[in-house]
Amino acid sequence: MGKKLPLLSSLLLVLLLSLRHQFAEGGGFVQTRGVQFVLNGNPFYASGFNAYWLMTLSSDPTQRDKVSTVLSEAPSHSLSVARTWAFSDGGSDALQYSPGSYNEQTFKGLDFVVAEAGKYGVKLILSLVNNYESFGGKKQYVDWARSQGQSISSDDDFFTNSLVKQYYKNHVKAVLTRLNTITGVPYKDDPTIFAWELMNEPRCQSDPSGATIQKWITEMAAHVKSIDTNHMLEAGLEGFYAPTATRNQVNPSMQVGTDFISNNLISGIDFATLHSYPDQWMDNTNDDAQLSFLNNWLDAHIEDAQNVLHKPLLITEFGKSLKDPNYNNNQRDALFSTIYSKIYLSARNGGAAAGGLFWQLLAPGMDNYKDGYEVILGEIPSTTDVITSQCRKLHYLGRAFARAHNLDKAKRAKEMRMRQGRGN
Repeated sequence: MGKKLPLLSSLLLVLLLSLRHQFAEGGGFVQTRGVQFVLNGNPFYASGFNAYWLMTLSSDPTQRDKVSTVLSEAPSHSLSVARTWAFSDGGSDALQYSPGSYNEQTFKGLDFVVAEAGKYGVKLILSLVNNYESFGGKKQYVDWARSQGQSISSDDDFFTNSLVKQYYKNHVKAVLTRLNTITGVPYKDDPTIFAWELMNEPRCQSDPSGATIQKWITEMAAHVKSIDTNHMLEAGLEGFYAPTATRNQVNPSMQVGTDFISNNLISGIDFATLHSYPDQWMDNTNDDAQLSFLNNWLDAHIEDAQNVLHKPLLITEFGKSLKDPNYNNNQRDALFSTIYSKIYLSARNGGAAAGGLFWQLLAPGMDNYKDGYEVILGEIPSTTDVITSQCRKLHYLGRAFARAHNLDKAKRAKEMRMRQGRGN
């Protein structure tokens, strides 16, 4: 037994060094460098998923195993980023049940999400409010202001009413400065967080030009950056161009009061986002027409991110519903493959496409959360294979770029030493 101890000690040392290497590799804040994300100076590609439900389930200790299952399995499929809600407004079980008043049990649920994601090396995009009524959203904020005697004409006053804006700013501060009860690290100082998102799919249809949203994003981006200088920030946009934009013809037949170009040019916004739901936006067309739209939609935004915005582009939502008429798995696999291929081709050529997050990943046993877009890894093997193979391919591309970058650094350092030696 005594003779086996050195071997055991060596194995433990190797394990500890391996874990330390993994932590160092995934540690640090993701930043931007030109049209790329970088982590510890090396290119970082954000392959991942949406899981808006993480905080909700984590606030119930009996459901936390589902959160752990998703976050622990993600890295084996090369999924490195999860996008989720850091909001739930109104009602006793909400995160914020009234302006500035928080449910500590729900906040501890979010603490668990951040801690668990950090444990498994998954970065988080945390969205701060919803455009829609689910989980309260901008409607809840304007209702709170109405109850205080504010003259509110529509939910779009969320973007202009001074009291509503103050409510939102207070919530931003509460989340960003939250001290995690599990890790002891304030959110604003935690590198597990990839970026903040101002709003999930902001829309202001009373002003199609995008000017109202422009002012709001400018003001709120400055507010976020005044509190947190560590993390990146994105607006949460779907990617629609303004009616007067050159690219307006790329839009599906809808205007939502945003402009992909001007809204993302705001200095406080670090990268652009894009959503893609051809099955929703073009529901009276066939699959071929939807894929044709998708190709044009992706090409236009990747090109504009590269040449006009000069910022990375992250496709933060995409999917195809199992509930569509005549749905089959090949259709969804084709859509996923198209998006992943566009991302890879751009990334390989040093372009602006920096990753994609599908909607949405569930753990087994979450039937109440199925919306038609759900993915349960392993349940449909062909879809799981597309996700895993394509995300792994992008991950290896990032590693190859990192090796090349490090070799180049070593070469330049050697040349400098040689020049210094000759100078002596």
